[in-house]
Amino acid sequence: MFVTRLRSWLFYLGLTPLTVLFSFIGILILPLPRPWRYAVITRWSVLTIAWLKLCCGLGWSVRGREHIPATPGVILCKHQSAWETITLQLIFPRQCQVLKRELLRVPFFGWGLASLNPIAIDRKAGARALKVVLAKGVERLRDGWWVLLFPEGTRIPPGERGRYTQTGAALAREAGCPVIPVAHNAGVFWGRNAVLKYPGTIEVVIGPPIDTAGKSAKAITREAEAWIEKTCAELPLQAGTRS
Repeated sequence: MFVTRLRSWLFYLGLTPLTVLFSFIGILILPLPRPWRYAVITRWSVLTIAWLKLCCGLGWSVRGREHIPATPGVILCKHQSAWETITLQLIFPRQCQVLKRELLRVPFFGWGLASLNPIAIDRKAGARALKVVLAKGVERLRDGWWVLLFPEGTRIPPGERGRYTQTGAALAREAGCPVIPVAHNAGVFWGRNAVLKYPGTIEVVIGPPIDTAGKSAKAITREAEAWIEKTCAELPLQAGTRS
């Protein structure tokens, strides 16, 4: 445990200056076109994940890459950790994330995040927030961007399930594009608000695209939820195991 703790603190020791550097870069490049900003700022994600592997021995694997369509869609992903918010940028083509606008106010981190073309919403706004996601989401999809949502809204411990919202399904239905479900077990190795990062291999599974034509947002959400939860239940729930 001592070694794990030491390696975890070493990870943050390197992550902090890296984040500060890219936050200032993000501010400087705000006048540039969105694709250019995205290409630059996602280098932070590449370096962060590489540093995580080097310091903590935490790697990752992906199954189901063949299910990623050639055209943009809506990604509905299980939310357990900060890890997936970073690594999905390395798995899918350029994307924008639907997130709470408070994150953009976080010093340094939020400044860089603003350059990643997110759709920031006020979660308390209810129907108005949904309209923002639908309007901006359809625009992003038509411009060639994927849209990433975490339907549970907050990080849920491994083995548990949150309430799935229908926002992502409604967007996919409105845009006439598929939903791509994603399951993983990142929370086993990188827990919510946890300093410790356990060594091992995070498993990511990408499911077959869900056709949204002729389906309600509720039906699409249920189909995505069923696949995600079933697949997550098949992944290891303890670091260092495969069961």
